[in-house]
Amino acid sequence: MTCPKQHTPVMPEEVMALLNLPAGGTAIDATLGMGGHAVLMATRLEAQGHLIGIDRDRSSLAEAKKHLSAAPARVDFRQGNFSDLGRIVGELKVLEVDGILMDLGLSSFQLNNAQRGFSFQEDGPLDMRLDPDHNTSVADLVKKLPEAELARIIADFGEERFARQIAKAIVQMRAEAKIERTTQLAGIVLRALPHGYTRGRIHPATRTFQALRIAVNDELASLSEGLEKGRALLKPGGRMCVIAFHSLEDRIVKGKFRRWAEEEWGTILTKKPLQPTEEECVSNPRSRSAKLRAIQRTP
Repeated sequence: MTCPKQHTPVMPEEVMALLNLPAGGTAIDATLGMGGHAVLMATRLEAQGHLIGIDRDRSSLAEAKKHLSAAPARVDFRQGNFSDLGRIVGELKVLEVDGILMDLGLSSFQLNNAQRGFSFQEDGPLDMRLDPDHNTSVADLVKKLPEAELARIIADFGEERFARQIAKAIVQMRAEAKIERTTQLAGIVLRALPHGYTRGRIHPATRTFQALRIAVNDELASLSEGLEKGRALLKPGGRMCVIAFHSLEDRIVKGKFRRWAEEEWGTILTKKPLQPTEEECVSNPRSRSAKLRAIQRTP
């Protein structure tokens, strides 16, 4: 089996080596996406194995089903957040698993669809919902939130030092016209920043978009809850791998793993997070900020 052409999984060899899934075992891909990692996981589990694939996005689940149609292992697909792990495995009558993977990045399927509003590279609706059935979009936040709350979100979740200026510019602009498009918001951010700040390595709107996406999807609280739910499901000797793409996520994962190790619940397998090779960053530029951490429950 090969990985889906539409999506290149990040650090696939490193992930598979750290998960070390046994043939005939049970594993969870808690952020299924397009199924890139899941294809490899199902291959390792073989015909007697069981893979549970979870994603918040119905469209991603539908695509992943196509890519996993020839998987040797039994695969169950479920829509939900990784904070729903306990409920989902309970419905499947699974008591414990050998491995759990959480890849916290957006899939190419989502990023390349301008109608989802995750990227400002193309004009699209200001949406950014990981679950399109969720009622609140980023456009709703931008329309309704007080200036101080917008500034807090952009500062805390985007680590943007000009958050107050950006929030003020958003509030001023929305008094004149509705802010409903990605390029609109990106333009507001650009104009709010001091001259010269726009020449960094990343686009100056990146941090603001990240912050609003995290807020509308409640990503950090869901991650924290999902890690604890995953811990409760791992059998002795089982392993959990998490790929984070920005410092806020990675900080939560690092803190959880360190505490679990201090409690002698498990052993951290990555003293420092693994990062993609230069070759992978060239072939898959979206992997460049990825950090992979893994822990094994004490046998």
